[in-house]
Amino acid sequence: MTDPTSLTQLGRESRIPESPEAAVLERVPNPQKGVLYLARFAVPEFTSLCPVTGQPDFAHLVIDYAPADWLIESKSLKLYLGSFRNYGAFHEDCTVAIGRRIVETAEPRWLRIGGYWYPRGGIPIDVFWQSGPPPEGLWLPDHGVPPYRGRG
Repeated sequence: MTDPTSLTQLGRESRIPESPEAAVLERVPNPQKGVLYLARFAVPEFTSLCPVTGQPDFAHLVIDYAPADWLIESKSLKLYLGSFRNYGAFHEDCTVAIGRRIVETAEPRWLRIGGYWYPRGGIPIDVFWQSGPPPEGLWLPDHGVPPYRGRG
């Protein structure tokens, strides 16, 4: 397993980074290397800022990945995602950038991310990205996020 001293955030006091670029996303060895399975991170209270107005934007993110040699260390993911709180970017940019950063760090067999954004200007925006076709035999559960229906 990973030497705990190689992790810079887990088990230590950590602050939310100033920006996604400044955030350190860490990985740990996958103890089930060679087994095809899906790991999911659900982030129901993701926030970022509109790059034009500076108003807050809110989303429910669902990140599914099939690990290979590495797992994403969850505290570092939490801090990375928190770094978007004061970061201005459009919904599409946030969603795709998060997926690409996780792929770059963990080098999974496969990843998909769904960004279910709450309405801005009366229009909800849902953004989906995946690293390629899913591996054959991988169970892909539904994201479980209902489509936006207003206050009805």
